[in-house]
Amino acid sequence: MGMIYYGGTELPLRIADETLAHVKVVALTKLRRNESFTLSWQHSAEQPRGRSTIWMHPSISLRFTFDDPEPCELSSVRLVDLANAANSSGGITVVSDDVDLADRPTGDRKPGPEEASRVTSEMAGRA
Repeated sequence: MGMIYYGGTELPLRIADETLAHVKVVALTKLRRNESFTLSWQHSAEQPRGRSTIWMHPSISLRFTFDDPEPCELSSVRLVDLANAANSSGGITVVSDDVDLADRPTGDRKPGPEEASRVTSEMAGRA
């Protein structure tokens, strides 16, 4: 379980390393372009019942930590889905602390050649 520390929040948001690696790439790409977006999640069992949303903005401090010292393999399909979610009015939604994020399920959808090439060139690498 990795963590996102955002601004002056007391408790970090805990997210599975693989999900966090994908969120990190999309978030940093958007923030580097000076584009803000929302990130939402359901509260964990240790917190009061509910959900939270933060406005991700380039001027607010952000830190990612990962439990696994080795970078995760990134999926271009998942990056495309996350980038599309980040560009939507709903933003990125993490379904639970340790489950894959899903603004919408990826299913068997594969990006078209142009979409995959664009995302790969913009966000390629390892988180």
